[in-house]
Amino acid sequence: MASEKVYVGVDIAKATLAVRFLDQQFECPNTDPGHGALIHRLRASAKPVHLVCEATGGYERAMVRAANQANLPVSVVNPRQVRDYARARNRLAKTDRIDAAILADYGATIQPAATPAPSSQQLALAELMSARQDLLVRQTAERNRLEHLSLPALIRDAKTELRRLEKRLKNLEAMIEAQVQADTLMTKKAARMEEVVGVGRITVLTLLALMPELGQLHPGQAAALAGVAPYARDSGQYRGQRHIRGGRPAVRRVLYMAAVAASQHNQILQTHYQQLVARGKPAKVALTAIMRKLIVLLNRLLQDPNFVLVG
Repeated sequence: MASEKVYVGVDIAKATLAVRFLDQQFECPNTDPGHGALIHRLRASAKPVHLVCEATGGYERAMVRAANQANLPVSVVNPRQVRDYARARNRLAKTDRIDAAILADYGATIQPAATPAPSSQQLALAELMSARQDLLVRQTAERNRLEHLSLPALIRDAKTELRRLEKRLKNLEAMIEAQVQADTLMTKKAARMEEVVGVGRITVLTLLALMPELGQLHPGQAAALAGVAPYARDSGQYRGQRHIRGGRPAVRRVLYMAAVAASQHNQILQTHYQQLVARGKPAKVALTAIMRKLIVLLNRLLQDPNFVLVG
């Protein structure tokens, strides 16, 4: 049965939104007034509308926030899945207008669930954690540059920049902690996750910022969203090697560091890791299994306040 909803494809660029709404194709500025004009136009629809856009690394956030505030459902979907869908439909050309039409078609066919609207506190934390990651990248680049400098003036300049970045990082981390402490629910979630040996503060903060669904997911969903679910590569009697893919890279990175710590210091997970290695699993595969167990465990901890850790 066809959906009663009208799926609206929105291809998002830095400056513009290309929109496919029914048989209409138009553009809006990717600005607050542009978002307001788009929402006003969509509200005139006789049928309920559901926006579909891709995750674009941040350019989609303001438009999604405006849609959430207007109580319009919006799905932020994985660009790879949309591109695979386009190829399956033999839609190989790629322009903003074509992409908007593909997103509308993808919505009508797949009918993706609406992305939950994040709270203002969670949005603020995500922005702060993103800024922290940017500073770390800059700090690493400056340290690498310093290693190859020979002129005293340039060395002094690089060291001054590193001190400045270190100060900014400390200030930012204080802001992050204040953001968490100001939110009772976040504080409780953080304390609950930190009960797991191997899960440190940065892992907890990253999960709070970038995986707010944690605690509301099925185990398989939690692993898939984090990008640590293994996908089969089987055909007939052939059994291919399973690989993880997709998910949220920043979440996967902190889970890896937590898995390394847990494989050394968490009694239960250390035993599981050693058993996998003893059975001939490569260390990387064993660590991936620990990552998967960690995210499933953390999801369970937040889901069930009566769940008690053993060991």
